[in-house]
Amino acid sequence: MTLSDLTIRAMTRREADRLVEWAANEGWNPGLHDADLFWEAEPNAFIAAEMDGELIGGGTIASYGGEFGFMGFFIVRPDWRGQGLGDRLWQNRREMLLSRLKPGRPIGMDGVFTMQDYYARGGFVFAHRDLRFQFTIPTDWPTTEAAMRADAALVPLSEVPFAEIAAYDRSCFPAPREPFLERWIAQEGALSLGFVKDGKLAGFGTIRPCREGTKIGPLFADDDEAAEALFCALAAHGKDGLVTLDVPETHPGAMALVKRHGLREVFGCARMYLGQAPELDEKRIYGITTFELG
Repeated sequence: MTLSDLTIRAMTRREADRLVEWAANEGWNPGLHDADLFWEAEPNAFIAAEMDGELIGGGTIASYGGEFGFMGFFIVRPDWRGQGLGDRLWQNRREMLLSRLKPGRPIGMDGVFTMQDYYARGGFVFAHRDLRFQFTIPTDWPTTEAAMRADAALVPLSEVPFAEIAAYDRSCFPAPREPFLERWIAQEGALSLGFVKDGKLAGFGTIRPCREGTKIGPLFADDDEAAEALFCALAAHGKDGLVTLDVPETHPGAMALVKRHGLREVFGCARMYLGQAPELDEKRIYGITTFELG
């Protein structure tokens, strides 16, 4: 087999499940419903690499209304690595995604540190590090219900008009993503909370079940007070196992939060952009939504 035998094409739904399973094997610990949620939001984002009728790699290329793109889930099966196939797949995905965006719109990605130089050769510029932190909830941690009774600003996110949630999300993400967001905050087994102060949404977050434990993401808040309240109430939902939060290293308040609660750093990615880095309200981003789709 040679590079000329490689076929790059759209994935089937079953192949998308296999890609997520490969991600789990790589230790990425995807959410239990990630494949369903990603597929429902944008099925043509899943790109397959096929060799002689066999799936040997893949990745996602999400286009958010043509305004912003995100590359994720880049995996080549271990037995096919080192042959230049991954390079061909990655280059094709980048060009396919550019063709789905309006001219001049940026593409983002969270790439593992060891691949940072490779992505830089492909035109991506380093912005900051996103660090993964984990901890196991102490036995004396207050329940979600107790946290909500103690802080009247905490409310089920379902009680907040979706238009307000989408508008808040838009300040923290480079493009509108309502179809994805609406499914994400209401996914099975998850808990989504809002922080409402003086009648206005001042933050929100979601914690979802994963292969191992749970992950909080996003965690968006106006200030440390709102972020602390949301984090504590959401984390309680994962009290029976490991809780994960992916944090922008450049946010002092987010870094102080994980230090305050004794979370340990276990992984990290380089946030990089092809094209002009988007302008976001970075002080609100205490935890990103997902390494895979931004």
